[in-house]
Amino acid sequence: MSDAAQPTAAEVRAAAEAIKTALDRHLAAVERRSGDDDPAVFEAFNQLAAAAEVYDELLYDRYDEVTPFEIPGADETLPPYAGPEEPHAISVLIRRDYTVAEPQRLLAQAERVEAAEDFEDLAGLDEDAAGTVPGALGLLFGEFEPDEIASRHKEFGLEEGDSTLWVTAADEAPEAGEWLEAPFEHFDPQAVVCRFDVSAVFDDEDDEHDEHDDTDPDAEDDDLEFVDDEDLDETDDEHDGEADGAGVRGAGR
Repeated sequence: MSDAAQPTAAEVRAAAEAIKTALDRHLAAVERRSGDDDPAVFEAFNQLAAAAEVYDELLYDRYDEVTPFEIPGADETLPPYAGPEEPHAISVLIRRDYTVAEPQRLLAQAERVEAAEDFEDLAGLDEDAAGTVPGALGLLFGEFEPDEIASRHKEFGLEEGDSTLWVTAADEAPEAGEWLEAPFEHFDPQAVVCRFDVSAVFDDEDDEHDEHDDTDPDAEDDDLEFVDDEDLDETDDEHDGEADGAGVRGAGR
C-alpha cells in the first residue's frame, strides 16, 4: 500500500476510541439483557465486531501490526429467533459439500447405474451421461438418496467437506409447488429454530486441544475395570428411564 493511501495516526486512534465506546455499549446491553435472545445484546455485539474489524484493518495498514483477539463477524451468527411461538410447520435446509476426489471411481459407479437403469426413468440425462462427471453426478444423485450418498461417499469417489442443517419454523406449510422454482429465496434467518454444523475446522480445534492435554493415556489404561454380565444388568437397572444423549457439533437454539 502506498504512503498516500495509508490511514493517518488520527484515524487509527479514532478507531481505537470507537472500540472503547462499543465495548461500553455491549457491556451495558449485557447488564440490561432481558433474556438469552435479547436483540439489544445482539445489536451491540455486531457493533463491537464491526468496530474491532475496522480498527484491526487500520492498525495493520498504518503500523503493520495486528490485534491479539478475534471477534467473529456478524455474518457468522444468527439473529434472535422471531418465528412463531407454536409453529405448525417446519422446513429443513441441508447443505453438504463434496470434492470429486476420484473421478474414475465416480464414472465407474455411474456406468453401473446406467447399465442397470432404463434411461426413460432418468429424465433430462443423455444416453452418454455416465461418461462425464456432471452426467455421472446426475445419475448417482438421481438413483440414490442424499443420505445414502453421504454414508457411502467414498464408494462414489467423493470426499466430504463442510455440511450444515438448518431447521426453520412457520405458522403453516406452503402450498404444494409454491417454492419449487426458487427454493432458497424466501429464507428468513429469524425463523431458524436450530442449526447443526460439521466442519474439518472443528477437528483442527480438537487437535490443538489434544496437543495441550497433559493426561497420560497409559494411566487411563491402568484405571480400566472389567465387569461381568451381572454387573452390567445391575447398572442398566439403575439407569432405567434415563435418555441417552449424543452430542452434535453446531449451534442450536
